[in-house]
Amino acid sequence: MSQRPNILLITADQWRGDCLGIAGHPQVQTPNTDALAREGTYFSRHYAATAPCSPARASLYTGLYQMNHRVLANGSPLDDRFDNVARAARRAGYLPTLFGYTDTSADPRCHDPQDPVLTSYEGILPGFIAGQLLLEDDKTWLAWLKERGYTSEQLARIHHVEQQGEERISLAPTLYGADETPTAFLTGAFLSWRDQQSADQPWFAHVSYLRPHPPICVPEPFNRMYEPDASADFAGAPTPDEEAEVHPLLAALQTSQKLGHHIPGADGPVRDLTRKDLARIRALYYGMISEVDHQLGRLLEGLKAAGDYDNTLIILTSDHAEMMGDHWLLGKAGFHEQSYHVPLVIKAPGESGGHVVDAFTSAVDVFPTLLDVLGIRPGHQPDGCSLLPFTGGETPEDWRDAVLWEYSYRQLTVEGTQMNAPGKSLISLRAEAWQYVHCPELPDLFLAGLPGAPLEPVPLDMVPAARRIECMERLLAARMTLQDETLCHAMVWSFHADR
Repeated sequence: MSQRPNILLITADQWRGDCLGIAGHPQVQTPNTDALAREGTYFSRHYAATAPCSPARASLYTGLYQMNHRVLANGSPLDDRFDNVARAARRAGYLPTLFGYTDTSADPRCHDPQDPVLTSYEGILPGFIAGQLLLEDDKTWLAWLKERGYTSEQLARIHHVEQQGEERISLAPTLYGADETPTAFLTGAFLSWRDQQSADQPWFAHVSYLRPHPPICVPEPFNRMYEPDASADFAGAPTPDEEAEVHPLLAALQTSQKLGHHIPGADGPVRDLTRKDLARIRALYYGMISEVDHQLGRLLEGLKAAGDYDNTLIILTSDHAEMMGDHWLLGKAGFHEQSYHVPLVIKAPGESGGHVVDAFTSAVDVFPTLLDVLGIRPGHQPDGCSLLPFTGGETPEDWRDAVLWEYSYRQLTVEGTQMNAPGKSLISLRAEAWQYVHCPELPDLFLAGLPGAPLEPVPLDMVPAARRIECMERLLAARMTLQDETLCHAMVWSFHADR
């Protein structure tokens, strides 16, 4: 890359990695994402490092596992000492501009106690300027809708849809149309901003879409693109009670999940939903993905029309995934890979395209990849590695043969005990045909299956002792290897200007 490229980082919140046409999904239609993947590099086994939003984004933006950045929940502050994608871009001469949100809780040591930034976890990652904010309260989008003629009464219930008979989950469309979604709003804001950029100054933008994150509802025609199929396979036990018996953490997650967090106006626990209900929710979720893909097509066409497409490094991914009825859960939490397997497509300027990478990759690899593209040093030692060689068709030597993710359950009540205490975070190692999950003060888990097939829990007393010891040794080695090594491999004089 002799000429500095434009940088476009796109995230679509809560997008499952298997819900892509290019991934071979039998239903979900994502023609624009698939086309981008064919022109770039598609990473088929890419994983978030943790969940939910703030912890996952901390890993994405800093290249650090949760064990190092220590953002454990939405509202956990991100230590200001860490470098990130926006700060790095500034050092390379870019002005990083945000469209959407980053869910970053500010370091309270850098702010006065009266500073309103300490009232919300939806702060802006240090280094970004706001091109167009859109937080979960939807205020900026709602103001835009008001300018388009929506009344205050309509805006107050903007995500509510009409009931369909006795159905608990309605497939009715939203009041707003396909060109009025939050995704459309942000896409338009980005394209307007891009038109204002100087032709001789490369730009850096982060477009952070909220969808397909709940509320689960979508306008015409996406609400009816997919027919609910209650007979389709859902991963997990036949009933919620049987699923809860698999592990105490699953029972705790079932207890904590409320349907109203996902469906506007709904009540009751998620565990009371039937397979038919879950199939209807899943059809809407698929529609939400296709709606995002539709706007991605509009965004990419805008880049092409402006002459920017060929000289723009595009990274498309998600912060974390979505259970979507598997194991009788919705949302993102726990240890199952449905919460962590996410899309990743990278299109680098000048790349031949059409690469499919089956190696295990992680969200912690995105920050090192951007550093590689920008040609600058990090402010701390990232845990991940650059993915740029893959875009040239090369596999780096000694690439990982397993992927790691973590989840803090200290905010849950597990088996009647509030787990709000140090150390209540699981660590999971996912290899080709097995997964080991270590849960402090709870039973560990071992899951196994054929390569490429879903993994199923195996009773621990049936796992050979040698295999369990091997798994624990690998997890311990990972912990030791991934300790913060920001300065330990360098000599002080290597940082001198003359060097």
